[in-house]
This record gives sequence, C-alpha cells and structure tokens, in this order.
Amino acid sequence: MIPAAAQAPQNETALEKTARRSPLGQLLHALNQPLTGLQCSMEVALAAPRTPEQYARGLREGLELTGRMRALAEALREVADIGEEKTVNRETAELASLLREAVEELVPVAEVKNVRIAVDFSRASSFAVRAGRAQMASAIFRLVDSVVSLALRGTVLRIEAGSEPSQLWIRMRWQAEGPRSACSRPELGLLIAQARLERSGAEWERAETQSEGMETLTVRLPWVASGVL
Repeated sequence: MIPAAAQAPQNETALEKTARRSPLGQLLHALNQPLTGLQCSMEVALAAPRTPEQYARGLREGLELTGRMRALAEALREVADIGEEKTVNRETAELASLLREAVEELVPVAEVKNVRIAVDFSRASSFAVRAGRAQMASAIFRLVDSVVSLALRGTVLRIEAGSEPSQLWIRMRWQAEGPRSACSRPELGLLIAQARLERSGAEWERAETQSEGMETLTVRLPWVASGVL
C-alpha cells in the first residue's frame, strides 16, 4: 500500500504543483510555451507556400507570442535583480501598517472592479518583520494589487494577518475571475511579490478549491517585536 504522504502529490491541483516551484523556476517554465509556439509557427510558415492572409495570421500569432515572452523576460530580470540585492539585517517593518497602506491605496482600484476588500489585521498589530521597509512595502503593494486584479467582479477579497509563536502570517482568500495566463500582469506581479517576500524569509502557499472557484494564499514571515532591531 502506498503511504498517504506519497499519495498526496497526486491529488494536487495544477496551481499547487506550479506553486511548488520557485518564482524563477515558474518563469522559466512559463517561457518554454511561447518559445515552442513561436518556433512551430515559423516552421509552418517555411514548410510550404502560403497565402498572404495565412502569412499575416502567422505574423499576428508570432507578435502575440513575442509579447508574452517579453513580459516573462522583464519579470525574469526583476526576480534576478531581487536575488542580487543585499540582505537588510537591521531594519524592521510593521506588517499591519504596510498592509493598511497598500489596501488604502488600492481601494479605488477595487471599487472600479466592484471588489470589496474585507480586512482583519488586529492579531498582527504589534509585530514587525525584519526587512527593509521600502522593499517590504513594494512587495506587499504588489501582492495586494495582483490579487485585486485576480478577484472576480462583484465578490469579496478577504485579507487577514496574525501571529503564531515564531511567525507572522498573511492570508488572502478570493473567488478567481477565471483561468489566467502565466504571462498575465497579475500572475507575474504575484511571482515578483513572492520572490521579494521569500528573500525576507517568507514561506508561500497558494491553493484553490475547484468546486467553489476559490483561491487561498498564505504567506508566513519570521517576526520580531515592533521596533526591535
């Protein structure tokens, strides 16, 4: 009999399998599809004479694939730059404050999309993470902005933050608008946020409930008392 632990990966969704890769690994994996598509398109164009309309259609498809590759290449560069940044060891950033700032700035964006943001940061109000404030603020903003874009119109995005004995956590739950390309702006934004948060020691877990179309993202970070160096 196969142990339950060995069987678990077989029950993973495609999203959960992808999330087990690093941000860099996910981007490289995503880059393979448009590269292969562009190569096939060019091979087909050269295989036999084609009508002007067929050539035009092939060029449009090639431009679309090239656009996807460009977006992935830009995200790859940003993730690589994050990996080369110097680690900040003596700064702290209060997590609840950063979350409030990001949500307040993005409320107008959510309202345009008719997405309501419901928050509860009370269990994390006195804790900070050891990271540069500017870098952490950028990551939190990118995180919230991306999830707002991924949420279905007319639904509620729930954002909570709390503490455990050795960690702070952020939990975001939303109803997905639908399948998204790995090259879409919000998906690439999430990967960049993931790379920066993991640079600060975060653990990242993203899962979906197929029957309800719900997604849950949990980020865990090591904490220090607020203001302590």
